[in-house]
Amino acid sequence: MKVLKKVIFTILLVLLTLQWNIYSVKAFIDDDVDMDDETVEMLEEDYIDIDGNKVDSKLPLKVSARNAIAIDAESRQVLWNQKGYEIVPMASTTKILTSLIAINYGDLDRIVTISKNASSIRGSTVGYKAGEKITMRELLFGLMFRSGNDAAIAIAEDIGGSVENFSNIMNDFARSLGIIDSHFESPHGLDSAKHYSSAYDLAILTAKGMEYDVFREIVGEKVIYKDKYNFTRDYQNINKILYRIPGANGVKTGYTGGAGKCLVSSVNHNGRNIIIVVLNCVDRWNVTEKIFNYVISTNTFAEISNKDILQRENLAGLGNIIQEEDITYGYKEKDIVEVEVFNRSSDVETGDILGKISVKDEKQEKNKFPLISNINMSKEEFENIIFKK
Repeated sequence: MKVLKKVIFTILLVLLTLQWNIYSVKAFIDDDVDMDDETVEMLEEDYIDIDGNKVDSKLPLKVSARNAIAIDAESRQVLWNQKGYEIVPMASTTKILTSLIAINYGDLDRIVTISKNASSIRGSTVGYKAGEKITMRELLFGLMFRSGNDAAIAIAEDIGGSVENFSNIMNDFARSLGIIDSHFESPHGLDSAKHYSSAYDLAILTAKGMEYDVFREIVGEKVIYKDKYNFTRDYQNINKILYRIPGANGVKTGYTGGAGKCLVSSVNHNGRNIIIVVLNCVDRWNVTEKIFNYVISTNTFAEISNKDILQRENLAGLGNIIQEEDITYGYKEKDIVEVEVFNRSSDVETGDILGKISVKDEKQEKNKFPLISNINMSKEEFENIIFKK
């Protein structure tokens, strides 16, 4: 009897110890301390759902992320959305924009001296020391592979002269892409009341990034050895999505106490990049995979000439006076494609937008493509063509 009591007591003690460890780890992850993306990834469970992340394409998809969205990178069309336009913190996914600024305004071969300000920043760091000399290209790998806040500060100081000036450049660049609801206060994304974005805006930034060869290399590689570019160290990419989904080719993880676990991904499917963003999502890897599976099972991509669409809509005359363009869009079975011709109060000049082709579902316009004039003509001539007078 005494032996049995001792065994039971031992079992209870072990269970209590395990319970304490679980809560300790959870508290450590949830606490808003100087955590970094790499540490969070080591602590979080890396598992694949037993159902293989299968989805029922006949049912609406709802996921555990606070905010999530999927878009087609080429057309920018929204393929699936769950509170994707809500303004929220976005942690180190901020560095997508930081890298775009560096690619557009920086000299990748320029040698940057790491400042004391950069070397002493909290959170995720590569470990650069004050006085170290690092090329801008290497800083970009440190920024995106290791989520280095020190790399972010070094880039900002070199291009903007200061973090404050660089933030102004970030906001100006974002606005040039049509992003008006986000505001960027830092190059790294540590929590701040004036630093926020949305899943949609981050997807648009990523789609822009995927247009650059150097961006695709930086976010898509799993490891870069120092000998390739004469770097000071090797870099291992901490983004697990590159190993989880066949065709995954980027992009960026993120974590802060305010933003939670974030992930911006790009997956190439049949030659098209699908951008998926999940914000404040504990199970970001599996959720991203579920969204991807849902999107490819519920969307078909069509590629067709805008003139062919006008021909189909009995607007062949309009097709003769617009710039021909092959357009690609994702559609579902119930979606409709419409043509709208704008009323004119003046003559037509080359480059004028005469109307648009819209892809719509039962709720909203999902995508639109402008119809641009390729000719000069009078208002009367234009109306004769449209109304076949």
